[in-house]
Amino acid sequence: MIGNPSYPTYQVFLAIGIAALVTCALMPLFIRLMRHEGVGQQIRADGPQRHLVKQGTPTMGGIIILVGVLAACGLVAQWTPALVLAVVVTLVTGSLGLLDDIESVAHGRSLGLTPSQKMVGLVLISVAFCLVAVNVCGVAPEIRFPGGLSLDLGVLSTTFPVGGAEVTVPWLYLVFVFLLMAGLSNAVNLTDGLDGLAGGCTMVVMLFMAMVAYRYNELDIAIFAGSIAGACVGFLWHNCYPASIFMGDTGSLALGAALASLAVLTKTEVTSLIMGGLFVCEALSVMIQVTSFKLTGRRVFLMTPIHHHFEQMGWAENKVVIRFWIVAAAFAALGFALYFQLG
Repeated sequence: MIGNPSYPTYQVFLAIGIAALVTCALMPLFIRLMRHEGVGQQIRADGPQRHLVKQGTPTMGGIIILVGVLAACGLVAQWTPALVLAVVVTLVTGSLGLLDDIESVAHGRSLGLTPSQKMVGLVLISVAFCLVAVNVCGVAPEIRFPGGLSLDLGVLSTTFPVGGAEVTVPWLYLVFVFLLMAGLSNAVNLTDGLDGLAGGCTMVVMLFMAMVAYRYNELDIAIFAGSIAGACVGFLWHNCYPASIFMGDTGSLALGAALASLAVLTKTEVTSLIMGGLFVCEALSVMIQVTSFKLTGRRVFLMTPIHHHFEQMGWAENKVVIRFWIVAAAFAALGFALYFQLG
């Protein structure tokens, strides 16, 4: 562990810097490796035509993002049970995304694992995460709302004896954690459609989540959130338009799971949905589009996820990305303000 524990905010900023430096420095080597192996992104045939030029751009940059996060946490943080849990869940979900990326590249198509395969993986990950969070990390199986209100989802729980210990299964909270983790993972994945979009939005949200975790007296979780923000900075150096590398599902699914794990461990499940409001809007746009088309045969948006709608309106890719960063920052600031003023 490096840095001075007497200055906890310094520890967080140090983690941000280390993650950014490691990610930015290793990415060129990874890009050359992916090009040498012929590993490139497969572009949706039904997406914007201007994106076809991105076909073959190296992908799976999420691997290096995770390396940067691990390096920063390993050097700066103390490995508390909560930090170990958050890191493991992020890595395992990233591994699920890696399988999806490998499947996509191997078959030369934009689709990788089937939705049911992804869902099974997310169910297993979220269930394991919830059980460890409740039984090992002491997370209360309840949802806390801004203003001090809470909803106890532990009222329907079962306790099982396991090897001399007791394991509590809060069934309702288990379902909620799955919906939160699956929803945020897929929402970040849907956002990852333009150069720099998902990375920039995640960077902004994680900076605010680091401040929330710090106020929650979870310094090591704050360091984890800060390291993700820093890794996104290092990634953006190579992912800004025109991108030299994409994060792939390896990165997007992992980042969504990291946000969900931070929300649970800091008891900001509702606030995190406000802070990550841009991701929620991206997911909702797809749901609205699909529902409208199935019920009425009409589309609400020109194309979804919603960032493609603005592209179809004639906005340049950079304009969409920067404006979405601003919107992401506004959502994050709103959630952060609610947490402090009403928490």
